[in-house]
Amino acid sequence: MEEVLLKYLPERSVLIVFELIKNNNVSLKIVSERVTKHGDYRRTSEGKHQITVNANLNKYRFLMTLVHEIAHLLAIEKYGRSIKPHGIEWKHTFQQLMLPFINPSVFPSQLLPDIANHFKNPRASSDTDAKLSVLLKQFDEKTDKNYIFEIPLGSTFRIHNGKVFKKGNRRIKRYECMELSSGRVYLFQPNAEIELL
Repeated sequence: MEEVLLKYLPERSVLIVFELIKNNNVSLKIVSERVTKHGDYRRTSEGKHQITVNANLNKYRFLMTLVHEIAHLLAIEKYGRSIKPHGIEWKHTFQQLMLPFINPSVFPSQLLPDIANHFKNPRASSDTDAKLSVLLKQFDEKTDKNYIFEIPLGSTFRIHNGKVFKKGNRRIKRYECMELSSGRVYLFQPNAEIELL
């Protein structure tokens, strides 16, 4: 298991993560990319703890995703199943689990201020923290995708499911974009990955 983790995690995080997995009897599955999520936690019908994480994540996002899912398991174990999935109990658990990793032996120094800031009040997904998402993206394999905030107003773009949109004005944090086939307007996070047409 440690050899497998070494392939997906920053080297200095492997032993701590391995202990978290072993001590909490987690079955970890590394799976193909899912567009809608980086990972998930569920209790199987046999009562086992199963966590899945996308194989295509860079090692820093993989670490944060795996610890995020372990935090779900531990928060439920400690506070019960009636807690909100990303409520205060989960946030506190996630913060505590991430503390040993927020240092320059695990994350690059240029990421540390933003990582530390994110964990003052962690969100349901690191993708909703647009600044952190963009910073983490630099460690991904290069693709031909752009972020919405990078493309000019009025540009047309395609999303993962093939739908085509025209970029509109920014509304506080998100962009209004019109789906060309239906004329409906949708809101997009500035760090949504798209294919410019």
